[in-house]
Amino acid sequence: MVYADLHVHTTNSDGTMTIDEVPAAAKRAGVNVVAVTDHDRTHPDLDAPVVQRDGVTVVHGIELRVEAGDQRVDLLGYGVEDGGSDLAALVDHLQTDREQRGAAIIANVEDRLDVDLGLESRPGLGRPHIARAVADHPDTEYEYGEVFEHLIGDDGPCYVPRDVPSFEEGHAVLTEACGLVSLAHPFRYPDPGAALELCADLPAVERYYDYGHAVDTALVERAVDEYDLLVTGGSDAHDDDLGITGLSEAEYERIAARIA
Repeated sequence: MVYADLHVHTTNSDGTMTIDEVPAAAKRAGVNVVAVTDHDRTHPDLDAPVVQRDGVTVVHGIELRVEAGDQRVDLLGYGVEDGGSDLAALVDHLQTDREQRGAAIIANVEDRLDVDLGLESRPGLGRPHIARAVADHPDTEYEYGEVFEHLIGDDGPCYVPRDVPSFEEGHAVLTEACGLVSLAHPFRYPDPGAALELCADLPAVERYYDYGHAVDTALVERAVDEYDLLVTGGSDAHDDDLGITGLSEAEYERIAARIA
């Protein structure tokens, strides 16, 4: 049984669940603790590092994309303190860039497909929102995944790059603003070994994650031992299906000591 799911997204970024729907989803899954880790954005309705919502512990977090050498990786910040930190300024910058980028991608897709998606760019909007709009449009024949493959993926004709901070900047900003920083899903990157080497400068790594395929967990265990890391874990839910994976109560207590 998963006690703590420390990787969950809401409508504040590209999830389908509102913050008010999180406690009920957690209870359905038997989960006691949920970390809200929206992409490049803290949640405006969470006013403390850890709050109680309808009997569920909600950790204020963030998932921040950073440049690390030849690849981009994601850092999870837990226990966000928002009071005028450099993180607030970075989030504002990234959300402005995301909104402008979203408008450009929408325009590119509409021009290429000769359709009106009826979608306006906004803070928190990401490519998944655009892909859903294309897949749901009556005058297109693309499935959701095909939108990325043929239109808006990194090599697609409608793709627009976005601003991404360096690992050094992201790490420094999150360390200042959060109680704990963790490397997210190390096996989702082109070079997992290089990603795990970043843990030399981090206190934690996402040990538990549902990749949908087998991974060599020995690489993570080696990093945990070599760098004396705390372990985090979560479902990376973008809907209301929580508790797919995560931490036991004992494992979460070690995290709670850093973020409470």
